[in-house]
Amino acid sequence: MTRMKSNPSVRVMIADDHAIFREGVRKLLEGAGDISVIGEAGNGEEALHLLDRLKPDVLLLDLRMPGKDGLGVLEEMNGHNPQTRVILVTEGENEHDVVRAMRLGARGVVWKQSASALLLKSIRKVHAGEIWLDNRMTAELIDAFKKTSDSAVRREKPLLSPREREIVHLVTQGFRNREIAEKLFISEQTVKNHLHNIFDKLGVSDRLELALYAIHHRLTENP
Repeated sequence: MTRMKSNPSVRVMIADDHAIFREGVRKLLEGAGDISVIGEAGNGEEALHLLDRLKPDVLLLDLRMPGKDGLGVLEEMNGHNPQTRVILVTEGENEHDVVRAMRLGARGVVWKQSASALLLKSIRKVHAGEIWLDNRMTAELIDAFKKTSDSAVRREKPLLSPREREIVHLVTQGFRNREIAEKLFISEQTVKNHLHNIFDKLGVSDRLELALYAIHHRLTENP
């Protein structure tokens, strides 16, 4: 089922097995003015079929669906739908499932009981390339990463150089190494060297963990 709106800036698809929830979210988003709901799916298989056909900007994805669940959808999407950014919309999942979903490419998590304004804000932020998490979820995810990685002990007040803070800010905005190098007029290898030093200073093991840490410790402001 598809629904179109004239000149929307964000094209959204909803994948959730509760029809009443989908209807409520669709009405909310279509009233926003800058968002269009272009498709709805009630299970994982239907979601994957529509993703290939519709190529939405943002997918609102429930982890718990009959048949293929949200994690299964993310696994099959991995690398095949680079244009679509995923936001988990959940009633409260096991933190390890959420960590796995983030590692599989999800860019945000929103509680189903959150205020409507937060859902709209999350869609706009994720569409712009940012990661969206509330403070409580960020802290929980960082704790979960600690339990599932070999990271060194993190420093509560890391001493990052101005250049390192610039790079952290751009990582949280979703830019890749080549794009960061172009923006800062440095080589891609220099970016990699800076990231190696940043990972060591903060005790994180990858870009996602860095972004979560930066959000939690308020390192995401413009340097």
